[in-house]
Amino acid sequence: MIDITMPRLSDTMEEGTIASWHKQVGDQVNVGDILCEIESDKATMEYEAYEAGTLTAILVPNGSVAPIGTPIAKLDNGKGAAATATPVVAVTPASSAVVTAPIAETVAPVASDLEDRTGIIASPLVRRLAREQQLDLRDVRGSGPGGRIVRADLGQASPAHVTETPRGAAMPMASGPLVDQKRGSKEIPFTPVRRVIARRLGESASSIPHFYVTAAADVEALVQLRGQLNEQLAALGRSKVSINDLLIRACALALREHPLINASYVGDNAPSMLVHDRVNIGVAVASNNGLVVPVIVDADFKTVSDLGAESRELVSQASTKGLSIDQMSGGTFTISNLGMFGVEEFTAIINPPEGAILAVGGTKKEAVVVGDEVVVHHRMKFTLSADHRIIDGALAAQFLQTLTRLLENPLSLII
Repeated sequence: MIDITMPRLSDTMEEGTIASWHKQVGDQVNVGDILCEIESDKATMEYEAYEAGTLTAILVPNGSVAPIGTPIAKLDNGKGAAATATPVVAVTPASSAVVTAPIAETVAPVASDLEDRTGIIASPLVRRLAREQQLDLRDVRGSGPGGRIVRADLGQASPAHVTETPRGAAMPMASGPLVDQKRGSKEIPFTPVRRVIARRLGESASSIPHFYVTAAADVEALVQLRGQLNEQLAALGRSKVSINDLLIRACALALREHPLINASYVGDNAPSMLVHDRVNIGVAVASNNGLVVPVIVDADFKTVSDLGAESRELVSQASTKGLSIDQMSGGTFTISNLGMFGVEEFTAIINPPEGAILAVGGTKKEAVVVGDEVVVHHRMKFTLSADHRIIDGALAAQFLQTLTRLLENPLSLII
């Protein structure tokens, strides 16, 4: 008998949500079978069985949360009794009720976990996806056990009809302390991703001594070079490159020149800091599932075209929550670009354990002096947020000087 525990699916994960169980109590389990789907702070992952046997107990039902290392089920592998463990405490997001399940007791999902007032039987994951995509589940025929609607059935769903409350009309009261009738408030539960974003960024802003350095670059040559490159790439039937692709390349080369920016603070009691030999650049992506930061590994050894192709693939996977944990781990520096939203400049919060993050605004035409003439060129502003425990102001300024030089002389990015 063995305990199946909540795995650590990412370096930032502290707890996981059981999205759905693929096996039920009494089912035979083979090595490699999918036991359940677990939603972490970054992705929904399938949990494979690493031993064969019979599933004898489900300790954390669908939609419930458990800390990493907590037993979530018991598997009889024919090798004797499992060691005694402490009770499992799981919190269901829908009701915030605490469910305590002794380790020796079988706890199977009950109808109320899956069935709502309309009689629709679906997992919490399916309900969340239906809400996000505004789908009506009432006419969907579930293919899961007992007619349960599973994720594969969502293709049958039709768009939901949303009835809006006219302005000025009284809003119906909902339960919960955060609902305010006068302001028309409603509660929107945190997703695991948003919960971790709130915690980690709060910790970063309060525990890391940030300082900010802003610079501007004349990127007229960069814009013209991109146009020329894209004309040639289009003629060859290849994908175009973006300003962001060129920016990633420039940051990678600047980090190679200034390795002390590509570093991490270890801790107050540590005798040293970590300086990373590899340049792994995270690209902040605002997906429908929250802010995620996929990582381009060894960005300093990749061409602009390679960076563009990899970046597009990562963004595409982020939009469908298809990124793996490995694709979001190991970053040494992050770029957050809001230029496509018309933002001119902003500051960003460092993504621990990295030592710096670059916040990039959009390109804007401005009057600049070239020689003795005033001309209109594209300019870009960017701000480096740095951890003052390991990065001094002069070092940050030198990094931005190098970055500015690379962006203003863009041929160095493609040769």
